[in-house]
Amino acid sequence: MNLKRIFGALLTALGIGGLIYVAILFVNTKGGNQDIKALVIYSILGIIFFGAGISLIRTTKDES
Repeated sequence: MNLKRIFGALLTALGIGGLIYVAILFVNTKGGNQDIKALVIYSILGIIFFGAGISLIRTTKDES
């Protein structure tokens, strides 16, 4: 297995974890300013990590 694919899988897992964390925060939020700021920051980071991981996995050629 290629090192880029492993790193892509790691980034994808971090992105999924971040998005799940955002979902948990969203359910438990009271609507305060601090809650909304955390939701936005973690969701943007989760989307970036997830997108980068999927892109890295898709563009890496499997050379055996």
